[in-house]
Amino acid sequence: MTHRDIEHQLQVACVRWFNYQYPMLRGCLIAVPNGGRRDAVTGARLKAEGVTAGVSDLILFQRRGDSGALLIEMKTPKGRQSPEQKQWQQTMEAQGYRYVVCRSLDEFMRTVNGYLTNTL
Repeated sequence: MTHRDIEHQLQVACVRWFNYQYPMLRGCLIAVPNGGRRDAVTGARLKAEGVTAGVSDLILFQRRGDSGALLIEMKTPKGRQSPEQKQWQQTMEAQGYRYVVCRSLDEFMRTVNGYLTNTL
């Protein structure tokens, strides 16, 4: 199984848990399909439409405290953020958004529960 497959399975598990745990917020947690292989024409079209390198994998649109949303980057236990992801994190945190890297379903659950209860 490849790194991308493991990260995919982790993200799927996290989204399933979220939708089960918070059915009233269904649709507020969205995935950003930034990754994957694309031909040059498709890549150019998406970039022209506003696709931006480094955007987090998931965004939870719920205002809590001073943050308008929770931005979640999914990584395997050994995965690392790319330079573009680190830059996007800095930019979003400077705008007042909460940004986290989650490496397991348990970490995702603790993070989301903490954010939604204002204890994160």
